Amino acid sequence: MTPTPGWVVSPATAIQLIQQGATLLDARSAELQADGILKGSIPVNWTEFTQPEAANSGKLLADDALLTERLQGLGVFQGRPVVVVADPLRGWGEDGWIVWMLRSLGHPQAVMVDGGYPALVKEGVLTTTRQSADEPQRGDFVVQRTDRWEIDRDTLRASLGSDRVAILDSREAQEYKGATPYGEARGGHIPGAVHLYYKELMDAAGSLLPPDEIHARLQKAGIPPEAEIIAYCTAGVRSAWVTVVLTHLGRQAKSYSGSILEWAAGDLQKFPLQP
Repeated sequence: MTPTPGWVVSPATAIQLIQQGATLLDARSAELQADGILKGSIPVNWTEFTQPEAANSGKLLADDALLTERLQGLGVFQGRPVVVVADPLRGWGEDGWIVWMLRSLGHPQAVMVDGGYPALVKEGVLTTTRQSADEPQRGDFVVQRTDRWEIDRDTLRASLGSDRVAILDSREAQEYKGATPYGEARGGHIPGAVHLYYKELMDAAGSLLPPDEIHARLQKAGIPPEAEIIAYCTAGVRSAWVTVVLTHLGRQAKSYSGSILEWAAGDLQKFPLQP
């Protein structure tokens, strides 16, 4: 099987991997999947792997055995690439979250498709309906966690004000300025965070901008090339997508998976927010 390049692959490379036996996961919402799916794809919902408490709903389950069981049930194998799709323009970056999760749980060959589901359909990948899809073959993947691409709340708090760290708020501008559309306990942004909405790294078709343009947008937002980037959003989905993209481009990046839902639920003095 062809070695898996990077964290993001072109539609052509994705097709090659799928033809060679890679597991294909569809991270789109059930509503979008009702319109059609890629032949051979397996549905995956990011919330199946997160904690049930509202304030922790962006954080991975703590039970490695349960995570292993669920991933094996999706047909995830230790030695096979996992190709993940979503809809870049109509979704939340769910494909990025699934790839970030798999990499964080020890799978070195999880990749996101540039342009997502629409790009593969455009390339001629056959579609079908979920009702006619086959059950996946059970995988053998076993979770082996790494915290290389994740940061927790207390570590982030200790990093505030550091010249070596850039905190990136990947939400919409109204959220950065204080809007709470998703039930956050408080509004605003983490002190010192710069704003760059994650979809500003895509073109009109939902494909990634050229690397030079992405680096330029980071620079314009106030993030120097040498900084470690800590991304956050509401529940860690958009920030995971950003982490995948930036890691793919060679930047040092981590996702604060608890994000604003956890931070805003914390003590006002210890975990402040700026308007």
